Amino acid sequence: MIKLKEVKTKKELKSFVTFPFTLYKDSKYWVPPIISDEMETLNANKNPAFDSAKATFYLAYKDNKIVGRVAAIINTIEINDQGIKKMRFGWFDTIDDLEVSKTLLNKVEAIGKDNNLEYVEGPVGFSNLDKNGALTEGFDHIGTMATWYNHPYYIEHFEKLGYKPEKVYIESKFYLEGIPTERFKRVTDMVKKRYNLWSSNFTKSSEVVNYVDEMFDLFNESYKILPTYVPITKKQQAYFKKKFINFIDPEYIKFVFDNNNKMIAFGIVFPSFSKALQEIKGKLFPFGFLKLLKAKKHNDTALLYLIGVDPHYQNKGVTAIIFNDIYEIFVKNNIKTCIRLPELEDNFASIQIWKDFNAEIIKRRKTFKKLI
Repeated sequence: MIKLKEVKTKKELKSFVTFPFTLYKDSKYWVPPIISDEMETLNANKNPAFDSAKATFYLAYKDNKIVGRVAAIINTIEINDQGIKKMRFGWFDTIDDLEVSKTLLNKVEAIGKDNNLEYVEGPVGFSNLDKNGALTEGFDHIGTMATWYNHPYYIEHFEKLGYKPEKVYIESKFYLEGIPTERFKRVTDMVKKRYNLWSSNFTKSSEVVNYVDEMFDLFNESYKILPTYVPITKKQQAYFKKKFINFIDPEYIKFVFDNNNKMIAFGIVFPSFSKALQEIKGKLFPFGFLKLLKAKKHNDTALLYLIGVDPHYQNKGVTAIIFNDIYEIFVKNNIKTCIRLPELEDNFASIQIWKDFNAEIIKRRKTFKKLI
């Protein structure tokens, strides 16, 4: 018999966070989160996402042993301001037992019905800066700190429980060798001259901080046309700025400005922390922080995390400026491989940016939807 328990104490929340460490203990591809960071993300007193989201967390037990988990999420901005009657679920993990998945998702569906919502969709987080999508292809590729990993049987469980694929995301990989860099340099010079633009180069995090709020405003503006988008609030912006600034090498943050010094594009790149995160097993201390610092400074793989362009400058070659600047840093730091983090498969404007990179799709992930 499956028993469901709502997470209410700090001890229970830690059990919720650490359950995947048991579930994926034999996986070469799962990348664990930092436990303290994940605890903070799911803490309503610390994460401002809870200002516009209601979330409850549940653990499933069988024979007094944890066998599954799920977060049931209601985003009030999405519902009240955008009129999207969606019940979200995320942080979904389970053993290969359909009854466990059924028990977890039945609870999510019940909460959705109690709140007069029309459908359930997941796995997704609180906002667009959270992880989303269940892996459907590419199980034999190592994960990243920005994505969830899951066993293949999750998809079978969703389908048997009446969930249908909703959104499809792709992740791809390309190598720096062979990229037509001269063409990008030529386009960069042309676009800068034509639109009177200039780009930034930073060496210190303190230099970047002054521009982060403007970057998030541009992020909201450039992504608002996507059907999945929920705006990032000012309080969330401050939270993410504090949370991520130490992970990013300032050299890997690129901004483009117009002649009035208004930001019109940005690009953010992370070094890959995947192998380091596997080594530290979720713990920053006593030596985990040092391993992450080493991965930050000495790495041959980079993650293309975010690119945003002001709608007025989209399709005008501005992304060539960003890549040209990033490429120079890649060469300097001996980066060989680039991973493009999840982007919607039908976001053709974004995909078009990378048409000359000979990128190979290595993963697909999907959200799943069910009417309630």
